[in-house]
Amino acid sequence: MATTNDIKNGSVLNLDGQLWNVVEFQHVKPGKGGAFVRTKIKNVTSGKVVDRTFNAGTKIDFATVDRRDYSYLYRDGDGFVFMDTSDYEQVTVPAPTVGDAANYMLEGQNVTIATHDGEALYVELPASVVLEVTYTEPGLQGDRSSAGTKPATLETGHEIQVPLFLEQGTKVKVDTRDGSYLGRVTD
Repeated sequence: MATTNDIKNGSVLNLDGQLWNVVEFQHVKPGKGGAFVRTKIKNVTSGKVVDRTFNAGTKIDFATVDRRDYSYLYRDGDGFVFMDTSDYEQVTVPAPTVGDAANYMLEGQNVTIATHDGEALYVELPASVVLEVTYTEPGLQGDRSSAGTKPATLETGHEIQVPLFLEQGTKVKVDTRDGSYLGRVTD
């Protein structure tokens, strides 16, 4: 059994029979009273984020989570098929577990899958990916700066907002956490 002093970002806690991922934490030692740990934790299955405070030194149960690198192969009905890059074993992860990550995955993309007791908990993508714009309205002459945005469809079928000057066929860098446009990529 570990204590709150062992909490780190990315740790998975087993609280009341549910798994919670630590998004951020802060050890607080006020001038008066005992120290405590303030955390922001995310439910692994539902995605709900809550703030939780623990007294310093309180015993908590850490869940054993195995993170392994996989390569995305293809979509199969209601699931996504991945291949373990170390032993080439294939696993199918249900679509609800993959969640929004599906909007940014291309075949052959490397991802990290976290598992607990043989069950996939979530799929982790790199912070940003490079995708091609397959459709967007043509830009107008003179639209060159931060004048505004327009919708653009990526090669995965997901739609994001991009600057007005971008054209179809342009490769763009996209933030996988919130789907925001980060910039153009030139080969």
